[in-house]
Amino acid sequence: QVQLVESGGGLVQPGGSLRLSCAASGIAFSINDMSWHRQAPGKERELVARLTANLNTYYADSVKGRFTISRDNPKNTAYLQMNILVPEDTAVYYCNVKGVDYSTRWGDYWGQGTQVTVSS
Repeated sequence: QVQLVESGGGLVQPGGSLRLSCAASGIAFSINDMSWHRQAPGKERELVARLTANLNTYYADSVKGRFTISRDNPKNTAYLQMNILVPEDTAVYYCNVKGVDYSTRWGDYWGQGTQVTVSS
């Protein structure tokens, strides 16, 4: 069974930083594409950053230069380092992986989300 567990959210002042983590079980980040998404109140969920299996990255224009996506293969954990946070970054952040799990089944998996609030 695949599980993605996010952590690291919280309340931060504008200009501050947070690092989100996504710990995976049942599926390996090293051979699949993973991404971070966010959903602000009243808005649709949007893609923030993507990291492919071969380490190509994509960032939404709104976070380019401020956020960095990465992973630690031995820990099977992905990260989203968020710097120079602004109130518009306030949202629930979700980890997502699309790919093949340890039972060789393809799936589209989501974590439960972690709240990030940027406010003074």
